[in-house]
Amino acid sequence: MTEIKRAAVLSAGSWGTTFGKVLADAGREVRILARRAEVADAINDSHTNPDYVPEVRLPDAVRATTDPAVALDGADLVVLATPSQALRDNLVAWKPLLDPAASVVSLAKGIELNTLLRMSEVIAEVTGIPTDQVVVVTGPNLAPEIAHGQPTAAVVACTDLDRAELVQRAVAAPYFRPYTNTDVVGAEIGGAVKNVIALAYGMASGLGLGDNTKATLITRGLAETSRLGERLGADPRTFSGLAGLGDLVATCSSPLSRNHRFGEYLGRGDSLAAAQRATRQTAEGVKSCRSIRDLAHRYHVEMPITEQVERVCYEQVPPSVAVRELMSRDMKAE
Repeated sequence: MTEIKRAAVLSAGSWGTTFGKVLADAGREVRILARRAEVADAINDSHTNPDYVPEVRLPDAVRATTDPAVALDGADLVVLATPSQALRDNLVAWKPLLDPAASVVSLAKGIELNTLLRMSEVIAEVTGIPTDQVVVVTGPNLAPEIAHGQPTAAVVACTDLDRAELVQRAVAAPYFRPYTNTDVVGAEIGGAVKNVIALAYGMASGLGLGDNTKATLITRGLAETSRLGERLGADPRTFSGLAGLGDLVATCSSPLSRNHRFGEYLGRGDSLAAAQRATRQTAEGVKSCRSIRDLAHRYHVEMPITEQVERVCYEQVPPSVAVRELMSRDMKAE
């Protein structure tokens, strides 16, 4: 495998644009695929993406296009930054344009509805590329902070350690420190479930509950994540690191987190539709709570917080009732 020189980032949303900046600051040439011409024009003409990453100047090495063929031409690294539930349909369109030898990076954090597949599994199934060619980047990755160059770390997970190290070198920027891991299952389960727990944390904030409640949600949420991950074959050590606890704490506690904000609106009594209008961005946990719940049922894993989040989102159960039901469950040893 040769060193990565050119990257295609497929999505000009906040995380896609920010990751494109990371790649450029790490010395790569970057082409971002935008859905709207005005977004591509802003990136090319003013080196900004005012719709998603305002007040941040993008490096000159970042260019944008609305043509997938132009974005993917010559790319030896392909970064998929679309929402998890839209990944399959987009990949079907992009598949003929992919270099068969390219490393494919998933930034999406979710479990696909109906199939209950992780994002790396969706990528391998749709494109036909080997699973050891698919890389997952995860961790405490709040896009606005990274876009402003605030220091953070991340996990680059791939079953092929050599490829993980290749991508690690390609994304290592002065403010972005990547660590490698071969536990793709753990990295993806940690990234998916934390969005659901962050919804619950946001609901607690919206209800006016305090730090004891929030600490309980983080620790018991981590227990749920670990139970599911280990049942699926993940290394339990993954969940004590950046892809587990690190990502969970950042997403739960930060007002920059979409899932945290969305949960707050629900906790204040807003409907799902009203919360969606207020946040205006995709909160992955809203859809993933259903697929994660179904995955837990398939493998007979107990995930009570996830169950209650799904009930609030789709069965109109008030968050206050969900809290009471969680607190009245049968007593167990920790």
